[in-house]
Amino acid sequence: MAARSIPVLWAGDLAETLLFYKALGYVVTYEMHRPYPYAVVARDGSEIHFGPMPKLEEGRTAEDAHVGCLVIVDDVAAWHSEFRTALKAHYGKVPAKGLPRITRFRPGQTRFTVVDPVGNGVIYIQNEEPDLEYGGSQALQGLSKVLDNARILKDFKNDDAAAKRVIETGLRRFRDTTTAEDLARAAAMLAEIDSAAGE
Repeated sequence: MAARSIPVLWAGDLAETLLFYKALGYVVTYEMHRPYPYAVVARDGSEIHFGPMPKLEEGRTAEDAHVGCLVIVDDVAAWHSEFRTALKAHYGKVPAKGLPRITRFRPGQTRFTVVDPVGNGVIYIQNEEPDLEYGGSQALQGLSKVLDNARILKDFKNDDAAAKRVIETGLRRFRDTTTAEDLARAAAMLAEIDSAAGE
């Protein structure tokens, strides 16, 4: 028997939410405001539904509650490029902090996240993305393994602060026993993290 599942995210201000997704190229296929807000957007065969939000403490968002979904795509780099262009046209800049925002995308990455005005996180993932070895690849050791772990934290978990801590700890442990290449990679990753924090 065939089955499919469809995520239902928080609607928030439904008009603002739908405007955001339309800017990304989604089409609104259903919209209801009473007796409660509910809507559906669709794009390239995938759907996202939006329903009522729970009562929250003042200032809390869907992001605080980790509300979100995954969208598997065939060309994740093309989706990111298109979304960046659309968001720049819609907002006059590419939003990288706060709500809404889009995470960075570097060569070799296989996913990125769009966080909408409500705080829902939609993670776009390359079809057949390889499994990640959290903690760093078991085939590596020393600073090489530390840097692999930091790459996962930075590029897949969007946690630059954790990646920086991991690299700095790894440098304290392995600086005297590692290669010049790994030291250069560590310095480049730290510089990229610091640069992103300053954007």
